[in-house]
Amino acid sequence: MNSSVSSLPVTFTVYGALGLYHSALLLSVFVLYISGLCLNLVLVLVICVESRLHRPMYVLLVNLSLSGVMGSSSVCPNIIKHLLSKRQETSVPGCLTQVFFTNVYAGCVFCMLALMAYDRYVSICKPLLYHSIMTPAKVKLMLVTVYLILSLTSAVQVYLTSRLRLCRHSVDKLLCDSLVISNLSCKKTTVISVYGLCCAVCVIIFPCFLVILSYVHIFTVVLKTSKDSQKKALQTCTPHLVTFINFSVASFFGVIYNRMSHEVPKPVNILTCLNFFVIPPLLHPIIYGMKMREIRQSMNKVMKEKIMQL
Repeated sequence: MNSSVSSLPVTFTVYGALGLYHSALLLSVFVLYISGLCLNLVLVLVICVESRLHRPMYVLLVNLSLSGVMGSSSVCPNIIKHLLSKRQETSVPGCLTQVFFTNVYAGCVFCMLALMAYDRYVSICKPLLYHSIMTPAKVKLMLVTVYLILSLTSAVQVYLTSRLRLCRHSVDKLLCDSLVISNLSCKKTTVISVYGLCCAVCVIIFPCFLVILSYVHIFTVVLKTSKDSQKKALQTCTPHLVTFINFSVASFFGVIYNRMSHEVPKPVNILTCLNFFVIPPLLHPIIYGMKMREIRQSMNKVMKEKIMQL
């Protein structure tokens, strides 16, 4: 991308059509973002402080929470800034930075959910081998692999997008993504679309397949056990299943919205964006905090200790 093009900012026209909803959107985004940020950081703090929670499932949960913080933080501050300012503009490098982090966020959540499903599979289907399979070293290796692959694939997509020459600089969305910038280019290119599809298969569809496969094995084994064992397994798996279904639905509508954004009303445009970047990071710590007894007990213990110190 030449310097004359990259120096022109991208303008977000959707903000000008908010009208009476401007203040309501500002308040909603601010409250939801800060609430999600606080809840995730509290969850991370509790797991880090409590030594009995230093187990693979909770290590993966910490990474899921941090992924949510990264995703919402890559979008919400910019939305709030645009709602507070008279000119809703972002530089092209700023847009590309947002593309990088939003791509990593989406892939990271799906990959963490896949690793958590695998952890549940090993715990329920191969309990005697659990500690030899899910060792701290293997968990660290899996996490490093996930972050490296996601960072590299997203960096390549950002590089390919940055090579486009832009002929338009206004979009009718709340944020930047690779498709948005591609649609602003002077000529259509299939390279980015094909690469994006390959990335989606690797970091979204493949992890989803692993989650489904893990739960097929889990339910096959659980149905052959006693009622008490079934109840315990269901209690263990419910938070993860609810989280997976919630994020998958949000992602599905996000993809549909990305392809049909010009054909849907602006309120739907805005709600779909918030449903992907703001709601999941807020709901995930609530779901796990409510459904997992060890986390509830640890939270109560940490809060009592802090109160006693005051």
